[in-house]
Amino acid sequence: MNILVVDDENVIRSGIKRTIQTHCPECRIWLAASADEAVVQLRNEPIDLLLSDIMMPGMSGLELMKLAKPQHPHVRWVFISARSEFAYAQEALRLGARDYLLKPIGKERILELVERFQEELRLESEQTRAERGLSMNLKYLREAVFQRWAAGLDIGNFDMKSLIEAFTSFYLVMITMDADCPVHLEHFIIDNVLTELIDRYGQGFVISYDAQSLLGMITVPEPSLSLLMNDLRSHLRQYLRIPFQVISSELIEDFNLVPAEIRRLRQASHSHMYEQDERGGDRAIETAIQYIKSHFNEDLSLERVASVVYLNPVYFSQLFKQKTGQGYKEFVIQLRLEQAKRLLHNPSLKLADVAERIGYQDLRHFSQQFRKRFSLTPSEYRQQLQANSAQLNGNG
Repeated sequence: MNILVVDDENVIRSGIKRTIQTHCPECRIWLAASADEAVVQLRNEPIDLLLSDIMMPGMSGLELMKLAKPQHPHVRWVFISARSEFAYAQEALRLGARDYLLKPIGKERILELVERFQEELRLESEQTRAERGLSMNLKYLREAVFQRWAAGLDIGNFDMKSLIEAFTSFYLVMITMDADCPVHLEHFIIDNVLTELIDRYGQGFVISYDAQSLLGMITVPEPSLSLLMNDLRSHLRQYLRIPFQVISSELIEDFNLVPAEIRRLRQASHSHMYEQDERGGDRAIETAIQYIKSHFNEDLSLERVASVVYLNPVYFSQLFKQKTGQGYKEFVIQLRLEQAKRLLHNPSLKLADVAERIGYQDLRHFSQQFRKRFSLTPSEYRQQLQANSAQLNGNG
């Protein structure tokens, strides 16, 4: 069985891999630290089971599943979540996830899941898996050949006849991203969204044209093209975190005009406006706050959390204050200390344990911050709680 483990915490990725390899050495395991890395593995490897953290840098595991499922329907999804993220795990099950693992993850639970899915795969026919692999290979072959042909390069003896006969009239749609860094995740999003819309409105296919662009060849009734384009823009505004542009051709009835039309679209893109969802800032801050609430005891530096939502740290800091009315550092301290007050209600927890659970390795620093905020040390606060409880019990 081929397993992909996706989690931004190295200790969890490595721990899961070690557990599975020790007890199931026949399994092949790949690791990814983010959704961006995961999509590269999904594209290149025949993954059977995907274990994903539900909250990750850049994109949540839930969003990743929504986008990947249409093109990878055979992959079995299992989510890793903290108890505070349990509602997300339930939503994942509703959307098609097969199970979830709660942190801290027990070895027995992981092995039970792996064994269950191994048995499912044994019952799945070899022919089905072979057909799936062949279909994937043909998609990449067609993409490579079409890309070379569209660029005016030699395609050897490859026969384009069946493709030409299938597309007697069609439109070209080009999506270009404005980014100066690798955009594997964005490529994946556009490919999946456009492929799903093509299947809904007509027929066609999508190819990766270059590092920043994808191209769709689409046969649809003319009224449906504008509906498809509107849906495409709406979905991309929702999912992409970088500016993009969408340009379509007029109806083309001669397949040999494709290279010239692509050159025209490329030229037009230079003067075409880039789009970006105006609500992106709100969504980025919402995602950041959810991440902070779910990762109290981890590194919550400004740079770290800015990377979770793919924003420059300086811009993220300004945006955070604009959207919440609080500075980022002040917000994190307040949230952590409110959590500490809840934990202090548990008399079996030592003060050092409380500090560690909210991300303070230094007990003295934790006590200073707590006193500064509440005018009491953690010990005094706990004594006050106990006194109040004793008074209530005495009155009772």
